[in-house]
Amino acid sequence: MRLWWPRRVFAQVLSVQLLITTGVIALTAGLFLRPLGAQLDEQAQHRALAIAQATAAQPGIAHAVLAGRPGPDGPVQAAAERIRLATDASYVVVVDTRGIRYSHTTPGRIGRHVSTDPGPALTGHEWTGIENGTLGRSARGKVPLRDTEGAIVGAVSVGIAYDDVRDVLLHALPGLLLYAGAALAAGALAAFAVSLRLRKRTHGIELSEISALLDEREAILHGIREGVVALDRRGRVRLVNDEAQRLLGLGPDAIGQSLDAVLPPGRTTDVLTGRVTGTDLLTVRDGRVLVANRMDTTDGGTVATLRDRTELEQLARELDGTRGLTEALRAQDHEHANRLHTIVGLLELELYEEAVEFVAEVTGAHRATAEQVTERVHEPLVSALLVGKSAVAAERGVALRVSGRTHLPDGVVDPRDLVTVLGNLVDNALDAAGRHRADAFVEVDVRTVGTTAVVSVADNGPGVPAEVRELVFADGWSTKKAEAPHRPRGLGLSLVRRLAERYGGSARVAERDGGGAVFTVELPEALRPASRTPKAPRSLEGVSR
Repeated sequence: MRLWWPRRVFAQVLSVQLLITTGVIALTAGLFLRPLGAQLDEQAQHRALAIAQATAAQPGIAHAVLAGRPGPDGPVQAAAERIRLATDASYVVVVDTRGIRYSHTTPGRIGRHVSTDPGPALTGHEWTGIENGTLGRSARGKVPLRDTEGAIVGAVSVGIAYDDVRDVLLHALPGLLLYAGAALAAGALAAFAVSLRLRKRTHGIELSEISALLDEREAILHGIREGVVALDRRGRVRLVNDEAQRLLGLGPDAIGQSLDAVLPPGRTTDVLTGRVTGTDLLTVRDGRVLVANRMDTTDGGTVATLRDRTELEQLARELDGTRGLTEALRAQDHEHANRLHTIVGLLELELYEEAVEFVAEVTGAHRATAEQVTERVHEPLVSALLVGKSAVAAERGVALRVSGRTHLPDGVVDPRDLVTVLGNLVDNALDAAGRHRADAFVEVDVRTVGTTAVVSVADNGPGVPAEVRELVFADGWSTKKAEAPHRPRGLGLSLVRRLAERYGGSARVAERDGGGAVFTVELPEALRPASRTPKAPRSLEGVSR
């Protein structure tokens, strides 16, 4: 037969607490009653001993025992009865050295041998205890009876009925039970209150369901490809899953520490701690582009989620590059179409010399632009980028110039990084310059100092105010609106600075002489030491077309 047991957590806790409370109350009552009974027994024995001592000290009792014979009308019986009635004792028995009674509550038993052993008292020792005699169970005290010279002539035994001790104990029991019941009621109410709170916090689920939920939680947290960081109300890390450890570079020892202690200062820390608020916040951590969101919990803590957008951003950058190339080709196609129409018109008008002169001029301009870039920039990817950006700039009405100080050999360690830096800076400069004035221009300067590449891009746009010159490099900060929800702004310059810091360099912005802004990026060790001798320039006329 199976015992019934509740399945809900709060009911199980309530039942356990009630059982524990009842058991503790019962145990406490038992532990209290046991010493109380022993104390009452001891008090009764001491009382019997005191009465026996007082009786033995009465003058004349020892002389009466020596002088007379035992009898119901003797002086010993009279004195013993007087003491018994005065002290409310159960009996006062006086015996001689042979154990013959000289007094008893029942006169007919006088002259007979006592039912219990008087030996300890007759040997000169006082004795207390609980014994069964002719008058039943009683608490007894026995003392020796001495004459005036101190010789033992008998013993005095006094008994107090044990039922009287039990009555005292039973009389105290209702009060004890009352206190125990009050304590049990208070414990039951406290247990019920705790169980109700537990029921609210556990939403009434079963204990087995809690275990299953914890297992599922662990599987989800460590299985999803999204970082999860949970903080308590004091901002200390209480949970970080495997993906968050990978994205943030944290270890298991981060548990229990604040984010400021385990992460370096920066936007990532500010976003996760809530100092920067919002949804789908962009941040960069060790070259990774992350999207962060935070949600508060009912206990005052927070849970932050992180998504890795690095690959998506790389694809977006490649798409932007393809789009830029497409725009450059479209601009060239539009320009070539106009020129072709001009040539056709000149030929139809039979202005052959003017047509030849116009073709030579256009071809020379294209060749000059490409040769100007390739003479100074020997890295094919970078020179191709500048030629393509020049076509886009021309369509926007912005003049893209390459400074005369520009010189870049072809020994760049990773040309893609340099393309990323230069492409972002040129795009921002074209946006800034093309929106504010008709004579807009952008000037690119790429130089090398030993193995360090120094990239400077200047424009004559509105410039960058001094108070926001550091903010422009922050993740997600931008003065331009996003073209689409999936294409947020504010990543280009942040990636430029992160890339420069990865090389051990820097990225900064200053005011250009004459108005506008100049962005300067230093990339130490961007060139191989053996690549300082420039190679012969290569034409990019095909690329420009």
